[in-house]
Order: sequence, then C-alpha cells, then structure tokens
Amino acid sequence: MASGKKGGGPKGGGKVSDARHKAVRVKTARGRKSSSTRWLQRQLNDPYVQEAKRLGYRGRAAFKLKEIDEKYGLLPTGGGAVVDLGCAPGGWVQVALERMGERGTIVGVDLLECEPIAGATLIQADFMDDDAPARLKAEMQGPADVVLSDMAANTTGHAQTDHLRTQALAELAYDFAAEVLKPGGAFVSKVFAGGAGKDLLDLLKRDFDKVAHVKPPASRKESPEMYVVAQGFRGGRDGRS
Repeated sequence: MASGKKGGGPKGGGKVSDARHKAVRVKTARGRKSSSTRWLQRQLNDPYVQEAKRLGYRGRAAFKLKEIDEKYGLLPTGGGAVVDLGCAPGGWVQVALERMGERGTIVGVDLLECEPIAGATLIQADFMDDDAPARLKAEMQGPADVVLSDMAANTTGHAQTDHLRTQALAELAYDFAAEVLKPGGAFVSKVFAGGAGKDLLDLLKRDFDKVAHVKPPASRKESPEMYVVAQGFRGGRDGRS
C-alpha cells in the first residue's frame, strides 16, 4: 500500500484551449520505427498532452474524467469515497481529489506501482483478489460513492479480440463495484466501440436508475474507447449494499 506526500495534484483547473498550436514535425531518427515517430508527433501536437503538463496532471486521461464529471456530476463534493480501479499513473485520482477536497476519501488500486499522491491511498494489488473488496472498504471506512475504471486490456491489433477483452475487464470491474458501492452510488467503466455488452448492460439497467454511454471530447477521435456511466445504484444484484 502506498500513501504519501509526493507527487501531489495539479496546480489549477481550466479547460483545454481550442486554439491551434503550430504543428511540430518529428523526423524519423536512425533506428526508430516509423510508428514510434508517428506516436511522438501526435503527442507533441496534442493540446490535451500539453495542457496536462501545464496543470500537473499525470497524463491526458485526466481530462476524460473531468469531462465525464462535468456532464454527469458523478464525483461527490465536500466528502465521500471514490475507488479508482487501474489507477496508475494517477490522473483520475488527481481529478477526484481536486473535485472532492480534503474531506474526500480516494483509494486507488493497480497491479502496477503508482507514485504516491498526497491525500489518496494507493494500493498495489489485484482488485480481483478475494479479499480486495473488504480491504478497500476498510481503507474507506465504509462503502464507496463512486467506482471508476479506466482499465483496458493490452491490445492485440485485432479489433474484435480487443473489444472482448476490455469488455471482460468492464464486467469484472462491475462485479467488484457491486460489492463496495453504497445505494445511490455510481459506476464508470471504459468499454470499446459498441458500448457495454448485452449481459453487462442488462445488469447495469437492473441495478441502477440511469445508464448511458459517453465518448468524452478528450478521447481521441480515432480511438474505439467510450465509457458506460451508471448512476443511482439500487443495492446490487442480490440486495447487498
């Protein structure tokens, strides 16, 4: 478990400017693959990447949660508890801290080590471990208001396979969320093009008052990712709360 004072949140808010920047061109260096050159050029010309650096976020993904929260008002203010599954490198944790303030409780869990973020508890573990729900409830001193998941399976290059693997992660994330959410809580998970699969969507529609899909502006247009947003948790598939 990691909780600490290093690597705190961003220094300010603000929206990403739509102003056009002068494009940066990257030459292919000797020994560098052309795909790496294209990735580097995209990063250098991405306004979300530039704004994340300016504000101190740990990556452009922070803006995805900011935009989802602005649309749906998911993150509690003045307190509450949030779990971030697959939290590394920590951008969503930073946004949750920014929104919830000092009275909020944020617990992140990831198989990878995540550099400490002041005000959050970060656990290096597998959220699918049998004892994970009880462990996180103990850290939060109760159930969660929101469970977030920006997890995606490692891509294979085969669109259908990648969709199915990420869909399976979303289903596992909801299995976990159903264990720790309080009534009225919310669940957000990454899915791929086509949205949540029928089995997961049926569960969410049964267990929540409202279910929607969203592709935030910070998601790259060419990316197949989108998010399922479920609000108004009714207490779980077997009546748990």
